[in-house]
Amino acid sequence: MKKTLKDLTTEEKLRLICGKDCWHTCDFDGKLPFVRVTDASMGVRMPVNPESWDGVKPSVSYPSLQMLGNTWDLETVRTYAECVADDCLDYGADILLGPGVNIKRSPLCGRNFEYLSEDPYLAGVMAREYISALQSQGAGACVKHFCCNNLEYNRLQQSSEVDERTLREIYYKPFEIAMEAKPVSLMSSYNRINGIYGSEYKKGYDVLRKEYGFDGLIMSDWDAVRDRTAAAKAGCDLEMPYHPEHYETLIADYKAGKITDEEIDVCAQRVLDLVYRCKDMQKGKKRKFTQAERIAFTKKAEEEGIVLLKNNGVLPLENGQSLSMCGWFARPCAYNRKKPELICGGGSGWVERITPMFDMLEIMKRVHGGAVCYEPAFSEDGVDSSFMIPGNAVDNAAMSDVNLVFAGTGAHLESEGGDKQTMRLYDAQERTILDTAAVNKNTVVVLFAGSPVDMSEWVDEVAAVVYVGFPGEMGGEAIANVLTGKVNPSGKLSETFPLCYEDTPVSKGYADTKITRYEEGLDVGYRYYDTYGVPVLFPFGHGMSYSEFAYKNLTLKKSGDKVEVNFGIENTSEIDGKEVSQIYVRAMSSYVYRPYKELKGFAKMLVKAGKTENVCVKLDRHAFEYWSTATNGWKIEDGVYEIIIGASCADERLSAKVKIKNEELTVL
Repeated sequence: MKKTLKDLTTEEKLRLICGKDCWHTCDFDGKLPFVRVTDASMGVRMPVNPESWDGVKPSVSYPSLQMLGNTWDLETVRTYAECVADDCLDYGADILLGPGVNIKRSPLCGRNFEYLSEDPYLAGVMAREYISALQSQGAGACVKHFCCNNLEYNRLQQSSEVDERTLREIYYKPFEIAMEAKPVSLMSSYNRINGIYGSEYKKGYDVLRKEYGFDGLIMSDWDAVRDRTAAAKAGCDLEMPYHPEHYETLIADYKAGKITDEEIDVCAQRVLDLVYRCKDMQKGKKRKFTQAERIAFTKKAEEEGIVLLKNNGVLPLENGQSLSMCGWFARPCAYNRKKPELICGGGSGWVERITPMFDMLEIMKRVHGGAVCYEPAFSEDGVDSSFMIPGNAVDNAAMSDVNLVFAGTGAHLESEGGDKQTMRLYDAQERTILDTAAVNKNTVVVLFAGSPVDMSEWVDEVAAVVYVGFPGEMGGEAIANVLTGKVNPSGKLSETFPLCYEDTPVSKGYADTKITRYEEGLDVGYRYYDTYGVPVLFPFGHGMSYSEFAYKNLTLKKSGDKVEVNFGIENTSEIDGKEVSQIYVRAMSSYVYRPYKELKGFAKMLVKAGKTENVCVKLDRHAFEYWSTATNGWKIEDGVYEIIIGASCADERLSAKVKIKNEELTVL
């Protein structure tokens, strides 16, 4: 029989909203059910000791969320979430602390590998599908981090200073869309928002509840609460983990009349609601996939997310070609003086994988018909060492048909708690790329990284660049399948690759030890580069294929209160392939500032060789509105809007126009 607040003493209610330990809510020795939460980004991170921080149990390691974002594929997102839900059931976890929907404002942010996109619409839609699928399989979601946690530097103190319109259109927006899936919980951020700690951000919490319809529990990030009473009064229902001194202070504040019974009851009721909602959600749920099937799926997810950034025709590899391979990232299993799990993001998103770390040398010998040789060239830290001789890699490259350089970053550079210092690869890696490319024009760089890399020193010297991110359990097989053409790459960038950090708007904004001013406002990512005509290395939405696609026959049709966008995609090549088409909206005659264009729809579709597939995407009023600070609400201006269909943000293929008058739309 379910307990109610009437069954709890005041002291128990105060204790209930302070957590039990690191990972559980209070059960009062069995008086209540409890929920267990688990860290998550690249899979389930279940502690060996559920009452402490120490050690994690092996679990399925999936491609990082940044790679999931690069899939642009909602079916892949849903299956990914269903697999993770099965992992939660295996480990007795009720709530997964994810997905992360923070906007990728800066390419240096240490946790970008945990986030989905620089674009709020793309991040929100993918999070919504993730949450819906996760919870349908019995695991609760905790969407995070609300909000404006866009760097790790001094995250426990720094204040993100952001204007209201930018909050609404950029930083709140993915949470707004995610709320459509009714997540059971949400996590506050560490940082301050305009001077107020995320755990005390009542203004934002009111938006979530009163405008977005969020009816779940708000919990703190771990150790993010400074004042439990202030956080509770603001609407932070659950502090995690338990801090006895915070609990004692809360009791003293209650006795002093600083917090009322009504305010305590609101938080305690939400904890009770969460507990019973999670238990109800799990009833009758069985694993949808075996663990072996989940591990196999990591290959599929990685294949969907790998982005072919550059290719002069050297890929796919031809059977019988001789290959030289170099770079520690090809064989982390063989040269790991540290952990082989270095090829991933660090911090709470890191997962102790189940299967051995991949070995690209052995995989390529197995799947490729030609001779293959290997030289590490540099160490796991990206520097030369006495037993890794770069010169041998150059000699090998000179004698081979194709040269593959496996380079990148990893947990020592991309991790929770710190930001990258540069977008550049270590000098030893850049020199290896340049020196081997100088003797072999068919040099391919396979890039492992959780965020954009400055390639300015070497990108023009190589034949191809394959962005594989942090790939998870079966990543090696997925990479080999793309290199050899067994799989046609179809991933596209969910964030812009600028030429260098100095070209980003973030590099020009004010920041000190305590304050970061979001001076670029709405101009985040491609919105900035598009509007101001700033050249980039690879634009948002970019990704090449072994197929060629032609876009044709765009028609717009009014369908109720929506605009139906229809067009065809023809595969003009002899290779079956998938294409991600993107729908942008441009306000052509606005009386308020609007970025040049904004993503409002997308579709990923398999198109057989020589065939044409029709795409239909419906745009609702949200595609045309902006946040009016004058009226403190969403507004659609009268005027002309251009609907742009692109293969990327920069590759515009089709366009048509509509006119809006008094919110009535006419197709022109």
